[in-house]
Amino acid sequence: MDQEDAAAGLHCLVTGATGYIGGRLVPELLDAGHRVRCLARTPEKLRDHPWAGRAEVVRGDVLDPDSLRAAMHGVDVAYYLVHTLGSGRDFEATDREAARNFAEQARAAGVSRIIYLGGLTPADVPEEELSPHLRSRAEVGGILLRSGVPTTVLRAAVIIGSGSASFEMLRYLTERLPVMVTPSWVSTRIQPIAVRDVLRYLVGSVGMPAEVNRTFDIGGPDVVTYREMMEEYAAIARLRQRLILPVPMLTPRLSSHWIGLVTPVPRSIARPLAESLKYEVVCAEHDIRRYVPDGPGQPFTFERALTLALQRVREANVTTRWSSASVPGVPSDPLPTDPDWAGGSLYVDERKVEVDAPPEALWSAIEGIGGDNGWYSFPLAWAVRGWLDRAVGGVGLRRGRRDATRLRVGDSLDFWRVEEIERGHLLRLRAEMRLPGLAWLELYAEPNGTGGVRYRQRALFHPRGLLGHAYWWSVSPFHAIVFGGMARNITRAAVSPTRAEPVKAASAL
Repeated sequence: MDQEDAAAGLHCLVTGATGYIGGRLVPELLDAGHRVRCLARTPEKLRDHPWAGRAEVVRGDVLDPDSLRAAMHGVDVAYYLVHTLGSGRDFEATDREAARNFAEQARAAGVSRIIYLGGLTPADVPEEELSPHLRSRAEVGGILLRSGVPTTVLRAAVIIGSGSASFEMLRYLTERLPVMVTPSWVSTRIQPIAVRDVLRYLVGSVGMPAEVNRTFDIGGPDVVTYREMMEEYAAIARLRQRLILPVPMLTPRLSSHWIGLVTPVPRSIARPLAESLKYEVVCAEHDIRRYVPDGPGQPFTFERALTLALQRVREANVTTRWSSASVPGVPSDPLPTDPDWAGGSLYVDERKVEVDAPPEALWSAIEGIGGDNGWYSFPLAWAVRGWLDRAVGGVGLRRGRRDATRLRVGDSLDFWRVEEIERGHLLRLRAEMRLPGLAWLELYAEPNGTGGVRYRQRALFHPRGLLGHAYWWSVSPFHAIVFGGMARNITRAAVSPTRAEPVKAASAL
């Protein structure tokens, strides 16, 4: 039996399926004939994915050994695709604990292979001198390699694909700044790789022989500087030639502020990306092709990877985005449907409007909210709130939408996250901007009891401490303009969609 036959029909566990790579890997594994079990802290976030009915989804957390033990039962190959990028000062300890849990439970369950996607590190820089995030990625790889389970560690530099953080950073920097004052790292050599090649290597690694336990550098055929990447993007996007002026004193910390102001990538994620760009990251070997052979035209050139990613964006065909992995709150956070004893104080701004339109027209207006479609009211108020959030390190209002017309649970939507959808009836958004409390926005299309349809809108806020109460009362005078205007304009759009356009707050940024 050859290697391909031996690898057919394996049972794979995928962690990080709600994230950018994991969400794309699952359908690739299914199409290759494997059975897939996804481990997710919030399984509901996966229910609207096109492949959801073909994969098993279990609730669990890599920081919870008991849930890992149950998830590993009967698994042949376990994918470790989780990380704590931008998740606080203790992320290295969190990454270490999670990797150890995963390694221990995989060994105890008799898993035949672990596959991990990490970061490419420079060969001439000692590990202790790496940036904290690159150092943590290297440490996680080492823990898994020492697990006693044969492990494949794939190390990639910049991943280019529609919706990736690296691609969106490159895209927005190039499109929005015809003249750029840039950090010195724009001259650093990098070996980018197309997301399609990353997925090909991840899927192909299931068939590696049991004696293989090592790292593999993966990259495309081109070694370029970040400056050349921006120039290539401008050429492919048919933009005028960009003027790029490197300034050595722009540190990664200052760069992250700069990136946060110009792109949708928040400072907490921009900083580790900028830190990694300080180093020359070029593949030292291409041994992966011994086990996952490259076909004609593989791996993709940088130009082809960029062209395909840009095409997906223009066609609004982005299956996952970097922001998919962000998780609002924690499992103990209350929901707006919880009784007072579960969540304490809950402020509510509720509005109802009778709508002389078919229910499907009202739902279409509701589901189309946000991103380039706008928020239907007072653009300046939304823009200012987005700017303030970015100023304090939040996500701001520029993440937009994954799809222009259809939402699914777990999607990021500007500075909201889709928490619940009852299609045709309810859209619930949970706020991810920096707030002294938790906030939701609920939009309903519901029968009015007389054969018609009613629009109902609820803005809810669960304050934390005195500051939370003060925040609600400080912004409440603007609710009539912001939320009242939203209710009027959404219902107007449902009645006459060709005449009532959303107010494009997001495009004002």
